[in-house]
Amino acid sequence: MAELNPKKFKHILVGVDDSPDAQLAFRYAMNRAKEDDAELTITSILESDDMNVYQALNKDFVHGQRNDLEKHVLGYQDLAMRFGIKNVNVIIGEGDPGETMVKQIIPEVQPDLLIVGSLSKKGLRKRFGSQAAYMAKYAPISVLVIR
Repeated sequence: MAELNPKKFKHILVGVDDSPDAQLAFRYAMNRAKEDDAELTITSILESDDMNVYQALNKDFVHGQRNDLEKHVLGYQDLAMRFGIKNVNVIIGEGDPGETMVKQIIPEVQPDLLIVGSLSKKGLRKRFGSQAAYMAKYAPISVLVIR
């Protein structure tokens, strides 16, 4: 029987927010990227559903929200680099998390593995992981859902 070796990934994409599941996903992604010597891209999505119509129309509000999110994601990047991952990138998207990840982020980044938490901190919690289920169903790459 031929030797069976686990698949090694070259480029891992991880979706983050402040939910406990996303924190687990990030830690798993860091460990897997380090073990596989893979590139790691960290992403978060600015959800327009979380803004009321006045906030969405206020460019300063949206710009401030995006800047805050970018600073937060750069903190994740710093952690990953200090953990010893050599190639770490960040990308911010806007819109519906599942659709944005599948239709914009994945084609742009071209990873071979997506790691996400099953729940989200913000408005998604009431949908019980529907975003993770959407990504698992429609992503053109392997998806690992952490809980």
